[in-house]
Amino acid sequence: MTPVQGRTGSAVSVAVLGAGSWGTTFAKILADAATASGVERRIRLWGRRPEVVEHINLNHRNPQYLADVKLPPSITASTDVAEVMAGAELVVLAVPAQSLRLQLREWKTLLEPDALVVSLMKGLELSTDARMSEVISEELDIPASRIAVVSGPNLAMEIAREEPTASVVACPDSAVAGWVARSCTAPYFRPYTTTDIVGVEIGGIVKNVIALAVGICEGKQMGDNTKASVITRGLAETSRLALALGGSAQTMAGLAGLGDLVATCSSPLSRNHTAGRLLGQGLTLDEVAEKMTQTAEGIKSGQAVHELAGKLGVDMPITAAVVAVLAGKLSVDQLGPLLLARELKSEGDY
Repeated sequence: MTPVQGRTGSAVSVAVLGAGSWGTTFAKILADAATASGVERRIRLWGRRPEVVEHINLNHRNPQYLADVKLPPSITASTDVAEVMAGAELVVLAVPAQSLRLQLREWKTLLEPDALVVSLMKGLELSTDARMSEVISEELDIPASRIAVVSGPNLAMEIAREEPTASVVACPDSAVAGWVARSCTAPYFRPYTTTDIVGVEIGGIVKNVIALAVGICEGKQMGDNTKASVITRGLAETSRLALALGGSAQTMAGLAGLGDLVATCSSPLSRNHTAGRLLGQGLTLDEVAEKMTQTAEGIKSGQAVHELAGKLGVDMPITAAVVAVLAGKLSVDQLGPLLLARELKSEGDY
């Protein structure tokens, strides 16, 4: 029996764990998708901060991340994760990647027996080099066919403002991907589907590291030629890693690969781009952390990506240089000359 047999239409009861910008925005997508399709849907949002939860319930706004965006009344919030997950047939995870495993251990017994799980996270776990879908499967003890990943050019603020966006829902079970996609198809949010969960996750992970490099270039006041070069070669090394893990080159050319990379490397709304720009301007990692209110996943995942590439024998020079900068082994002034000094080769040599 497949995970979607017996389910009709789309999700009716949804739990979103994580009241940050993307978690809150995705809750809004789910609410607006239900309204557009005439479905009654209950969406409960879990957040750690009581003041944020209270504001969402009373004023239908998330004051910390999306203060100017009115949330649909079908979204309620709570600090009680058991209350949020009770009866949920779809559980959406939007928490920091490096804290996921420990949180899932606390939440495992709260998951409904037939619930599907969606990951919005774009990170690689330190020490294990595990993708988020792998962590979810291990800790919740559920098969990959019950786990979907949503990725693509998903800058939360733009989507919350209902600016048209396309995305990708990935799951090894195409029926599950389709069911999740139907659940989040809103007038301004158009999901495509794929079974290439590896390629989709790797695209979402590595683009954060490349965005740090592009941000550093911008902080150093380098031009568009430089940034375009880093983005293009960044896509090449992302593709090398994805293919080595069994991902598809077609995925890398799509929304979860090229699309996400361009958006993250180009937009001032991107946390990783912003963190890189601040580093390029001469700030230390601690100073960058003080200035930013949200996690730049590339800072933490970069080392894991570098280690994974080393294990697989995949050449990722931009990632290696960014990791060296983050570790204090390379200055931002040395990053560009180091990459340009590499051995000449054919552009098509992946």
